[in-house]
Amino acid sequence: MPRRGLILQTRTHWLLLGLALLCSLILFLYLLECAPQTDGNASLPGIIGENYGKEYYQALLQEQEEHYQTRATSLKRQIAQLKQELQEMSEKMRSLQERKNVGANGISYQGNKEQAPSDLLEFLHSQIDKAEVSIGAKLPSEYGVIPFESFTLMKVFQLEMGLTRHPEEKPVRKDKRDELVEVIEAGLEVINNPDEDDEQEDEDGPLGEKLIFNENDFVEGYYRTEKDKGTQYELFFKKADLMEYRHVTLFRPFGPLMKVKSEMIDITRSVINIIVPLAGRTEAFAQFMQNFRDVCIHQDKRIHLTVVYFGKEGLSKVKSILESVASESNFHNYTLVSLNEEFNRGRGLNVGARAWDKGEVLMFFCDVDIYFSAEFLNSCRLNAEPGKKVFYPVVFSLYNPAIVYANLDVPPPVEQQLVRLLLSVHKKDSGFWRDFGFGMTCQYQSDFLTIGGFDMEVKGWGGEDVHLYRKYLHSDLIVIRTPVPGLFHLWHEKRCADELTPEQYRMCIQSKAMNEASHSHLGMLVFREEIETHLHKQAYRTNSEAVG
Repeated sequence: MPRRGLILQTRTHWLLLGLALLCSLILFLYLLECAPQTDGNASLPGIIGENYGKEYYQALLQEQEEHYQTRATSLKRQIAQLKQELQEMSEKMRSLQERKNVGANGISYQGNKEQAPSDLLEFLHSQIDKAEVSIGAKLPSEYGVIPFESFTLMKVFQLEMGLTRHPEEKPVRKDKRDELVEVIEAGLEVINNPDEDDEQEDEDGPLGEKLIFNENDFVEGYYRTEKDKGTQYELFFKKADLMEYRHVTLFRPFGPLMKVKSEMIDITRSVINIIVPLAGRTEAFAQFMQNFRDVCIHQDKRIHLTVVYFGKEGLSKVKSILESVASESNFHNYTLVSLNEEFNRGRGLNVGARAWDKGEVLMFFCDVDIYFSAEFLNSCRLNAEPGKKVFYPVVFSLYNPAIVYANLDVPPPVEQQLVRLLLSVHKKDSGFWRDFGFGMTCQYQSDFLTIGGFDMEVKGWGGEDVHLYRKYLHSDLIVIRTPVPGLFHLWHEKRCADELTPEQYRMCIQSKAMNEASHSHLGMLVFREEIETHLHKQAYRTNSEAVG
């Protein structure tokens, strides 16, 4: 490598010297040809004795000037070409030198402090210190947060779709696939070869051998890029026969990956208090409890349910549904709070959060039209940490089934639609990532109370969720914002009340429009008359040709 670098430097010096000599030669020729005649008896060009007018000499001068301009342009082009070649050679030399330094210092995924140059190592660690990895950044508004995108071994769940991208990318684009494969391999290297400062204990397999993780143990991951710092990766691994998860945080500071931490997370005793504010909508609540029974009671079994009911009408029906579920499943970990007042979601969640008096607990704020899986509950546990992190999952919101299944005489029942959800059918025509909604969130009770809870000045639909979200953004807590494939918002008809403020009414109408159908389906509805007219013309033309 040094010999090659020396050859490149010698070549660069010779090119510079040749360029200087070429410029000197051009200047010499120019002066030689443009110098005035020294012989005083020399005559002007032309035949001796022949008279020439002023126009002749002006034309001659113009011809000479054009000749020199052409030569000057040619020389400038050659000089620019030489400069470009010199620049390319310099970049190649710099790249070779950087590769030489990296190879000599052996920078790996974990950043060898003894071998890496001190200035480079200091820069890479400064990138981690500046990034929102270890501590949350105080942001001015909800637009400032950098959301995560989630991925598995086979899929990437995208948040920023646009009109041409799909919420679920499958297969993954090659460059992104290569990146994520490298990240998973780096995470496995960290777990299988831990450092002394890692917060994990060596664990033995069933036969006493060292426990080795592989890519099949990868559960899920999140990543996000801060454009001026690097990319952060959160990886979760789990053996099928073990309850503990392994969590690895990696960061790519526009260079080699550097391990931030490696830890073991035990969620076996983590109870989630699901808080649901409700007023009326008893049929929707019965459907919610069916999902609750299947996921929380039969599968997860570490759940407490708190229902905050507003008003008297329908209260007895809600009590009957809860008692029926308790009797059938022997489930008694629920609390029903009755408030004889007008519905206010923020008020209901505040009351539900304070109704728990058994110490610290993880809370999931949920609506009655939300469907979730057991995998989501674990994601809730893994991404919320008291005094450290709050979890704001992005819900996949389903469109109006009457439009989605317009080709059928009757839309399929909700149960069949949920089967499609269990198969992870995230299609553009089925729904969208509800990235403007902040109502579903996982946080610990202590963080919620410290932050001050919901703003009770906000009345009616919407607004209170955004206020709470902004409070977390302004704090030192890390906000985890990512699409979650196991969390769905079931479609229901929306009504925007006249009592709402203009801003709330605008938000409600926007949400209502977004919930109806995809861009293509809405376009078919808008142009329905035009499409029918075209079909009638086609039918008439076909009939006319048949008769003729």
